[in-house]
Amino acid sequence: MGKMLMAKCRTLQEENEEIGMMASEGKIHELGLKLNLQKSQNLELRREIQGLLEYMEMLNEGVEKSHEMVHTLKKHLEEKENEIKKLTEGKKQKVGGKDDKKTNDSVNVVDGAKGSR
Repeated sequence: MGKMLMAKCRTLQEENEEIGMMASEGKIHELGLKLNLQKSQNLELRREIQGLLEYMEMLNEGVEKSHEMVHTLKKHLEEKENEIKKLTEGKKQKVGGKDDKKTNDSVNVVDGAKGSR
């Protein structure tokens, strides 16, 4: 009877080892699947990040072009404002010169009228 118990114990021990190996293999397989899933997700995220980086580069180039355009337009506007200022000052001088001439002519006419009396 002791021999039968020992044989039964060995058989149970072997079965336990097999079950343990299968469980271990199942966990390894499960972990392998999770690892592959993570690798796939990482690859997809890298692609998305690369796309976003390319988009950001395109936006930066657009911003730089916009800044250049603003600078050019600002310079052009300043030139036009200076031109308007010069024209306005020139017009004031012409109008002021005519007023002075009219005033001088009026004074001469008045003086002439006084002298003839």
